Amino acid sequence: MKRTAKDMDFIVTEWLEEHQKKRASGEAKDQQHDFMDVMLSVLDSTGNHLVGFDADTVNKATCLAIIVGGTDTIMVFLTWALALLLNNHHALRKAQEEMEVHVGKGRLVTEEDISKLSYLQAIVKEVLRLYPPAPTTAREAIQDCTIGGYHVQKGSLIIVNMWKIQTDPRVWSDPLEFKPERFLTTHKEVDVRGQNFELLPFGSGRRGCPGISLALKTLSLCLANLIHAFEISNPSNLPIDMTGSAGLTNMKSTPLEVVIKPRLPSNLYE
Repeated sequence: MKRTAKDMDFIVTEWLEEHQKKRASGEAKDQQHDFMDVMLSVLDSTGNHLVGFDADTVNKATCLAIIVGGTDTIMVFLTWALALLLNNHHALRKAQEEMEVHVGKGRLVTEEDISKLSYLQAIVKEVLRLYPPAPTTAREAIQDCTIGGYHVQKGSLIIVNMWKIQTDPRVWSDPLEFKPERFLTTHKEVDVRGQNFELLPFGSGRRGCPGISLALKTLSLCLANLIHAFEISNPSNLPIDMTGSAGLTNMKSTPLEVVIKPRLPSNLYE
C-alpha cells in the first residue's frame, strides 16, 4: 500500500506541476479548465491559509479522492445491480416498463427523466442497501466514550460495519431479499444521503462522501440507460453467484457474464 501510495503521489505531483506551469505562462487561459485548475484557483483565493497542510497537498489529496472514489464504486454498483436484476427478472421487466411509459423507446434516458422513474430510484437504493460499494467506514473517536459496554479511548480508530446496519432484521423485513418495493411503501421516506441512519451507503455528517450528488446521478443514469437500451440476460440457466469479496471495496468475487441485445431503434446506438 505504501508503494502504491508513493506511485500515485508521483503521478498526481506531475499533473499538478504541469497545471502550475501552464497557469504561470498564461497558457491555461486558452484551455478548458479541469478540476485541478479549479482547485488551484480556489486555493489561491484563500491565500493558502490552511491548517496543517500546504495547498499542494490539499489539491493532490482532493483530486486523488475523486479519482479513487469515483471509479471502482460505479463499476461495483453496476455489477451488483445487474446481477440482482438478472436473479430477479420481474424487477428488471418492471423497470423497463416504467421507462417505456416515461421515456418511450425513441430515445435514451436523460438526467431530466430520473425524477420520474420512481421504481428505478427504488432499485438504486435497494442495491446500495444490500451491496454498498464500501461496506465499512472509519471514524476517529474525538473523546473517551463507552459503546456497547466497551470503553473507547480518544483517538481510537472505529470501523463501522455499514452492511450490518443496512441488513438489520429489526429495521428491515426480509433484510437479505432484493425488494425495491420497500422504498415505495414501508421505507418510502428513507434516503441515502446520510439523514437516515438505517441506510448510510455514503456515510453521514461532515465526513460523508463529498461526491454523493454526482454519484447518485451517475449511478441512476448509467443503470437506467443500460436496462432501457438493452435486453440483458443470463447466458446460464443457473442463478448468478452473489458472493462478495473482502476488501475496502465490495467486489463481486466471480465475474459477471451477461448477454445483451439492443431493444431500441438502431440509430440510437450510432
